[in-house]
Amino acid sequence: MKSRLPRLATRAIILAEGRLLLVNAFAGRRSDLWCAPGGGVEPGRSLPDNLKREVHEECGLDIAVGPLALVNEFHDPRTGFHQVDLFFRCTITGGRLDPGWADPSRVVHTRRFFAREELQDIRLKPDSLPRIAFGAEGPAHYDPLEVIVQ
Repeated sequence: MKSRLPRLATRAIILAEGRLLLVNAFAGRRSDLWCAPGGGVEPGRSLPDNLKREVHEECGLDIAVGPLALVNEFHDPRTGFHQVDLFFRCTITGGRLDPGWADPSRVVHTRRFFAREELQDIRLKPDSLPRIAFGAEGPAHYDPLEVIVQ
């Protein structure tokens, strides 16, 4: 297995009316795993600009990017894939969730707001996301490296 540099991604923690926005980003609906919207960082663009682009592509929403809340990393020991996700608290500044919205890359197929109590009935990663999303703002939290789940 060839060693590879970790991939850097940004993710948005978006709460609206006490509900957390999550997406299913598995092409072909091959998994029921939910995550926060966001994605890979393009070089030469700031982390907030990358996150704004990703959220707009995946959800059709415009956002303001706030403080860093969570750093999570995962890897696949079989392939050497390693990703570091930076989660920022964000607020919606424009747009709305439209069921007809299509992610240009066709990866995200479902987007939805979940009440806190609904999160126990779905599969989502990282495990700490509900606690961080619904918790008080403070210093960013770090989740130790874990094996990827699909």
